[in-house]
Amino acid sequence: MTSTLYLAVQYLRFHAARSAIVVLAVALIIAVPAVIHLLLDASERQMTARAASTPLVVGARGSTLDLVLNSLYFTGDRPPLTSVAASEEVWASGLAAAIPLYARFEAQGAPIVGTTLDYFEFRGLEVADGRDLAVLGEAVLGATVARDLGLAPGDSLVSSPENLFDLGGTYPLRMPVVGVLAATGGPDDRAVFVDLKTAWVIEGIGHGHGEAAEADDLLARTERNVVAGPALPTFAEITPENIDSFHFHGSSDSYSVTAVIAVPNDERSGVILRGRYLDREEPLQIVVPQDVVDGLLATMFRIGRLIDTVVATIALAAVLAIALVFYMSLELRRGEIETVFRLGCRRSTILRLIGAEIAILLGAGIVFAAVVVSAIAAGREDLALWLLGSWE
Repeated sequence: MTSTLYLAVQYLRFHAARSAIVVLAVALIIAVPAVIHLLLDASERQMTARAASTPLVVGARGSTLDLVLNSLYFTGDRPPLTSVAASEEVWASGLAAAIPLYARFEAQGAPIVGTTLDYFEFRGLEVADGRDLAVLGEAVLGATVARDLGLAPGDSLVSSPENLFDLGGTYPLRMPVVGVLAATGGPDDRAVFVDLKTAWVIEGIGHGHGEAAEADDLLARTERNVVAGPALPTFAEITPENIDSFHFHGSSDSYSVTAVIAVPNDERSGVILRGRYLDREEPLQIVVPQDVVDGLLATMFRIGRLIDTVVATIALAAVLAIALVFYMSLELRRGEIETVFRLGCRRSTILRLIGAEIAILLGAGIVFAAVVVSAIAAGREDLALWLLGSWE
């Protein structure tokens, strides 16, 4: 038996390229369905847990899916904006607490979420390094954002402009990082949190007045045109020197938010509150995130079953291709096998040799697939979260 295995190993080493292709094909046949189900299960857990912990969401009437994805996961298309008056309306009902959200802007690819400190308590978020938000213009980072960007309390982060070609737009805001949240394994890890007023400053509703620069410092004239001068700012920044000059224009009730999380006092209060938004003419809508996510998951699993069918068909084709490779190999080795037989080897020995080669290839493919699946399984929560983010 040892000699049979030795000959099989030596033969496979001699045909290393062909052997590697067969091993890879076997590994893919086994690993792909397993990885798909791992990621679907992880996505389902994350989405279900997040939705179940969020009782109600109020927002502008439109796509309920966009509203839920933006409010819970900070991904997907941005829903129509509503005003902070929607939050005041929920508070005034006496039926629920209101937590406004403004998730519209980004900083180096991470969503900026403007909210109140109530959100941190609601989600059970704790600061692992630094402190909570306290002053206009400050930012607290999720654990993943801090790790990926290499930022810590004392550093700063600049918001990304919505449109580089909007000459009338506002400057990006440079925000000091004052805290990093403890990891939760959810979407909050990938977000940058600021105060609502800071989000409004980024939007351009609020602004300050610094020292005026000379015109020649702001603009420099060349022989052919006028270019930016050294004093022209490339971002806004709130400092102890200019914070007192920051102010907001217009009625505070008209300031923008993307959604309001409503936390009812009890189940009866939630039902009554939902009834107040049933009118189709009402500019606001209220949704139960669990219902929206359940509908989305049902669609995902229908797609998952379709993927299983496709993968099974491809796997069958791959198995047939592998069988063809072995058959062609035997045809090419017919002379070699005949020579071995004439040297006195029994047919059973030849069969054991071929069987050993097949077993080694299949075993190597299974081991490789197990390694890949184990690696994916270890990081499936992060991968599932990345997939949720890729919906944007």
